[in-house]
Amino acid sequence: MSAPKIIALAGSLRQESFNQKIINEAARFALQTGAEVEVIKLNELNIPLFNEDIEAQGTPSDVQLLKDKLRTADGILLASPEYNGSITAALKNAIDWASRTEQGAVPAFRNKVVALFAASPGGLGGLRGLNHVRDILSGIGSLVLADQLAVPAVHTLFNENGQINEPVTAEKVSALAHQLVSVASKLK
Repeated sequence: MSAPKIIALAGSLRQESFNQKIINEAARFALQTGAEVEVIKLNELNIPLFNEDIEAQGTPSDVQLLKDKLRTADGILLASPEYNGSITAALKNAIDWASRTEQGAVPAFRNKVVALFAASPGGLGGLRGLNHVRDILSGIGSLVLADQLAVPAVHTLFNENGQINEPVTAEKVSALAHQLVSVASKLK
């Protein structure tokens, strides 16, 4: 059986995003299982605000790229920053675009196994936004793992190489990444 294809995505546009750092670590741990992993950075894509008038003129190229990559994936590692107790506009917009289908195409998130992460300098680690992401993804046909990880005090956890320097947190990120790869492999 071939290795599962995993997409790692953070819902932040910030250059030094803590959620991007967490998802990079999750991707690194998933790679250790032998999975094929690709990290996608939303801040490197030109994704306009979803608008059916734009869609009617044709799907923007970076949106199509995102949809194609998600469609070929077996699983998704997804980190969502928490803004005002919910998900970021950037992540919601990307999900909205990716959920749209062209004639005969499968929705990009349908039947994808998803592991949810959040990270914040605050004490809850972005936990409040994860239920919103879970509801959205479940509603569009994703299989969201029951286990999720919210990482508090994230600003204290990385070394100069961008790796988690706190063993308990590193083990939790690794365990959830490995769980995603295991489930995606079994459902492949």
